[in-house]
Amino acid sequence: MSESDWDVAVIGAGAAGLMAALRAADLGRRVLLLEKNRRPGVKILMSGGTRCNITHATDNRGIVEAYGPPGRFLHSALAAFSVQDTIDFFEGEGVLTKVEETGKVFPVSNKAADVLDALLRRLHRSGATLALGEPVLDLERRESGFSLSTPARTLSARRIILTTGGQSYPGSGTTGDGYTFAGKFGHTIVPPRPALVPITVGVPWVAQLRGLTIPDTALRVLEGTRPLASRRGSLLFAHFGLSGPVILDVSRVVSGHARPESLTLEIDFLPAVKEPELDEFLRAESLASGKKQLAVVLSDHLPRRLCDALLAASGMPIDRRAAALSKPDRAKLVQSVKRLRLPIKGTLGFGKAEVTAGGVALDEVDSRSLRSKKVPELFLAGEVLDLDGPIGGYNFQAAWSTGWLAGTRAAEE
Repeated sequence: MSESDWDVAVIGAGAAGLMAALRAADLGRRVLLLEKNRRPGVKILMSGGTRCNITHATDNRGIVEAYGPPGRFLHSALAAFSVQDTIDFFEGEGVLTKVEETGKVFPVSNKAADVLDALLRRLHRSGATLALGEPVLDLERRESGFSLSTPARTLSARRIILTTGGQSYPGSGTTGDGYTFAGKFGHTIVPPRPALVPITVGVPWVAQLRGLTIPDTALRVLEGTRPLASRRGSLLFAHFGLSGPVILDVSRVVSGHARPESLTLEIDFLPAVKEPELDEFLRAESLASGKKQLAVVLSDHLPRRLCDALLAASGMPIDRRAAALSKPDRAKLVQSVKRLRLPIKGTLGFGKAEVTAGGVALDEVDSRSLRSKKVPELFLAGEVLDLDGPIGGYNFQAAWSTGWLAGTRAAEE
């Protein structure tokens, strides 16, 4: 076999591509992994604040359920390469892991580079060939497989595994190339949109709280009075609007809406405290600590900067005293704390999105093998598929599992 002929060509050396390539090579196939960037795994290095949240501390069912109805597509992939398999894989390469309070699994070193190094060590041992800085310009089907054109050469491969990712963080090279290739072979592309992306809001004072984190909030995205999504978790104020896990998890509803500016974000800053309890707390404090500023009283529960902003949102001066706090004023303040509504403008788009919603339609891919139902010699894995999960390592787990299964099945032919 010449240097231009391969059993399996994997396009895209991200999480799914690295796993697919090393798995197919481990099974004895001659594998070429093509990457357009000058280095592999760029998004791995960027992920989790450069710490790389490799999976979530749950069982396979927990991963499936986190995705909602589309999660059923992952049953076979997770059976082939489970959450525990993921942890064992990286620990077997010397990357010790830890579980944080949120259930996120990180390397003990807090270094995404250790995760990527482990994958590259396994890739090297597998015998797969990694070609960097070599984008695939064209992909044609031939009688005995495929012809691939790059700026440097023309190649042939019996099987293709498409792991090009989506369109999130386009600076990392994920610019939607895989959709073009899949579409060329007749696949339906569900329109891509940003997911796990910060949300912009139309309220100037939010920017004044930039850098402030509220560890526990509950929020809903509303279309009129109808809730489209709800989550509970940590929220971060930023100069453009809002971020943090709880915001990222509802962002796909915003980016997927025809008129995101018609939506409203409703935030509960004290989800552990019921409205009557908060009202009674304010009533009692207005009697017992009347000389205190109301913001100081409220700061028993929330950061002072936020308290000032919530008073202003309630139409009260920030130096308002707690004394003689009327029932209507208490109701306004309780509503600001428990049901603050902010008009949504949109999201920060693909440039700041952690993952892509949309992609190759799942009903056109055999979930038991990741084989295309359009072209039997084509396999697809990772973010190129119309499959996106919540924050917390779920998307990486889907990448590892679908990559492993695609590599396994492509090698069996």
